[in-house]
Amino acid sequence: MKTLFLPSGSAIPVLGQGTWYMGENPIQKKREIDALRLGMDLGITLIDTAEMYADGGAEEIVGQAILGRRAEAFLVSKVYPHNADRRGTQAACERSLRRLGSDYIDLYLLHWRGSVPLGETIEALESLKKAGKIRDFGVSNFDRNDMQEASGLPGAEQIAVNQVLYNLMRRGPEWDLLPWCRQRSVPVMAYSPLESGANEQRRMLHNPHLKEIARRHDASAAQIALSWLLRQEQVIVIPKAVDPAHVRENRASLDIVLTAQDLLELEQAFPAPLRSTPLDMR
Repeated sequence: MKTLFLPSGSAIPVLGQGTWYMGENPIQKKREIDALRLGMDLGITLIDTAEMYADGGAEEIVGQAILGRRAEAFLVSKVYPHNADRRGTQAACERSLRRLGSDYIDLYLLHWRGSVPLGETIEALESLKKAGKIRDFGVSNFDRNDMQEASGLPGAEQIAVNQVLYNLMRRGPEWDLLPWCRQRSVPVMAYSPLESGANEQRRMLHNPHLKEIARRHDASAAQIALSWLLRQEQVIVIPKAVDPAHVRENRASLDIVLTAQDLLELEQAFPAPLRSTPLDMR
């Protein structure tokens, strides 16, 4: 599995597994656990979750999926903004650790900005890191202005990742956020790389240009959309999959090499932003 390095020097896989909406339906529990385990078998050892997902239910699914395999996994979880003060961050992390069945989280993120002062949250995350409860910390849904503000705070040099909504249809981060992060060697983690809503996903994956490129590579449209993200410098991609065939497709997207013609056609079908736009969130 291809990896890149966080500012701390830790290696992180560029392809992971998302868990949004997992843990909500008991009937799907075994299927979700099996999908995560299959992904790990295929080398997709990064698993992204959050205390918000199914009110901790997704973390419990992850905990069961990595049972006996914790050393293989790179776990990412997130703290709610309303929990992100000094005491709340500590308590939230402890709850996540119990649900995950682990004594540490590889990467712990502030899910989005709330009313708690950012400096206080960073101090709390630093304390967790010093205590060995987390290995690295970062943020999610931060635009360039948020990152700029954070960069002036003590401890901000340890911000390891910014997780944002980024895909072929939502290229807003390319205007100023991605260049800012790349200049400072802060990877961007792309969530919902294939969209999450059914209508948006259809709009993306049924695009005739995307489908034609997929045909040329004997691949699916989803694989081409993932490959477009995975080829980029300092970008990590976390698609969610429960169907075993989709898990295998996601892994195979790493092996697709897009041509200059492919990239030109994708640029025409999904144009880059022409101006700064508000950061999309899900």
